Amino acid sequence: SSGINAEYGGPQIGYENTFQLAPKDSQKFPTKKAEDILKNTFLTHLLDSKYNSDNCKNLIAQITETVKTQVKAELGSNNRYKIVVLVIIGSNQGQGARVASRCLWYPKYDRFAQYEYHNESLFAVGIVYGDYY
Repeated sequence: SSGINAEYGGPQIGYENTFQLAPKDSQKFPTKKAEDILKNTFLTHLLDSKYNSDNCKNLIAQITETVKTQVKAELGSNNRYKIVVLVIIGSNQGQGARVASRCLWYPKYDRFAQYEYHNESLFAVGIVYGDYY
């Protein structure tokens, strides 16, 4: 190629790659805000609730979607975070429970927030992952 733009007759324009490898300071994952969103959503949906296995599937879907929508709104439209929300609700009968998950993680940019709620009837654990891509 001669470096001449055939369509306009002038020099060919070369564009640089604009791929962003790191989030800007204004675009970092808001860990504290995500924790607050989890807490407020759990208190709104679960306060004084009784465990009912039939309703849990719909309740988990509703909580998950609410948290995901609010965290995405907090990040704004110009972000590069993949948001994953994990919510677990179980019957509280005095037993112990552990929640664990694994994923590929880049600790410099990837973040998570979590919140735990329990009352006499149920326990709930919510985790929001912000995976920068």
